[in-house]
Amino acid sequence: MDIRHLQYIQEIVRLNSFTKAAETLHITQPSISKAVKQLEQELGTDLFIREGKHFRLTDAGSAILKYAGPILQLFESLQSELNDLNYLNQGSIRIGLPPMAGASFFPTVIKRFQDRYRGIAITMIEEGAVKIEEGLIHGTLDVGVVISPIKSDIFDSFALIQDRLSLVVSPSHRLAGRAEVKLAELAEERFILFNRNFALHDQIIGRCRSAGFEPQIVHESSQWDFIAAMVGAELGIAMLPQTICQTLPAERIVVVPLVQPVIPWELVLVWKRDGYLSLATRAWISFTQEVFGGKPGE
Repeated sequence: MDIRHLQYIQEIVRLNSFTKAAETLHITQPSISKAVKQLEQELGTDLFIREGKHFRLTDAGSAILKYAGPILQLFESLQSELNDLNYLNQGSIRIGLPPMAGASFFPTVIKRFQDRYRGIAITMIEEGAVKIEEGLIHGTLDVGVVISPIKSDIFDSFALIQDRLSLVVSPSHRLAGRAEVKLAELAEERFILFNRNFALHDQIIGRCRSAGFEPQIVHESSQWDFIAAMVGAELGIAMLPQTICQTLPAERIVVVPLVQPVIPWELVLVWKRDGYLSLATRAWISFTQEVFGGKPGE
């Protein structure tokens, strides 16, 4: 048995067809059938039960399929790591970024990184923290930027930015002239939040409940600038990081410090603790630690 046999069986079952599997693997249908037959002879047992034009796996075939996926993933990781040992100047990184972090903090960082590693391609996927964590777990992202706290049993991390949330209101709002606002004073307000794919969605709701009230949510969005525009149009209030608030148009938005409690907002770079990290990804982690001054686990 060799790695090709596992690939053949996995594709045959996935596509439910010897012919379609052969096309996907760029070999002929007789070749894939011959390879399966040779493996059956080598093992001394049938892997498929043929029933006319249809087939199903035997117990032996099911056992091979069970282990084929993990073995093929490990083999792919091995190939990637061996290639990385020779070609750090080639490769790619898939980075998950929340919209606020992507626009505000990372364009210049990415430019500096690519000046140093010109052969490494970077793909940026803008999503909320929930989707970014899912992407890291499922292997569709290499690293991501999320809001703490994180699942430390799953991810390694270091801190990038430490900030706090501020209240954002329109100039005509009753709280616009205040020096500060307690969270409990917002019990009767209409809230504009990030949608459920963003960690801030649940964090703000949780903080409001701890302050003794259920927030009245009237709008949700995935874009901080659109949230700010809705606040300016007097559709509700919002909570945004102070760093972002500094970029908002002062003639349309008033920013008021939130107290009792102060709500922290900390961006962290995360990656899967037990996942394979390519040399390109490790170079990115090391570079961002250098830029932001973080240490793993902070």
